[in-house]
Amino acid sequence: MAARASVIDGLDYFPTPPWASRALVADVLPQLGVAFHTAGMTLWEPAAGGGHMVEALRPYFREAFASDVYDYGRGYAVGSFVGQGADVARCPFKPDLIATNPPFNKALEFAELALETARVGVALLVRSAWAEGGDRYRTLFKDRPPSMIAQFVERVAMVKGRWDPNASTATSYAWFIWRKADRSGRCAYFWIPDGAKARHSSANDVELFGGRSLVQESPISLHRSVLK
Repeated sequence: MAARASVIDGLDYFPTPPWASRALVADVLPQLGVAFHTAGMTLWEPAAGGGHMVEALRPYFREAFASDVYDYGRGYAVGSFVGQGADVARCPFKPDLIATNPPFNKALEFAELALETARVGVALLVRSAWAEGGDRYRTLFKDRPPSMIAQFVERVAMVKGRWDPNASTATSYAWFIWRKADRSGRCAYFWIPDGAKARHSSANDVELFGGRSLVQESPISLHRSVLK
């Protein structure tokens, strides 16, 4: 158990509240037009962890594939999205959309590879402050700006190693979405309306995801506010 806790602790594992994933489909993608009618689309979630995002999104897509660099016991494919060699994850189909909450220190690499891999688009849930920074601007945003940045009006609370429905945070998050057919070079800014947590939470979420840690952690590490 201690060894497993040590591995997970080094993986930047902050599960996404399921309601924040549903907000992508219900509130954000419709703003981008018919290309994102998800009922006929395939999805790949390459940093699936315990399934908090992919299982919330699965009902909206024709087919969904999940993988992660670590086996969290959900039966997903195990492999690195941005690595090289035999341990790289392979999606069994050409995904229309790649949507994920990437490890913060790998988010740029995730964005670049996802844009090469996805057929229709890419959606990354990252800190709002990810829009800042000269390196990201020069490497990604200057030539490949997202089609939309969708800012959550309310805070999306994430804590390390588990989903805690009652957590709070000082960190703000946004969806960065690329529509690959978009050649305008312009990025729209959209506010995800207040009340998204209430609109998109399900009574089955606690039963499905447990709201409990996958490993034994101290109360300090579980309940502290995080800057992901």
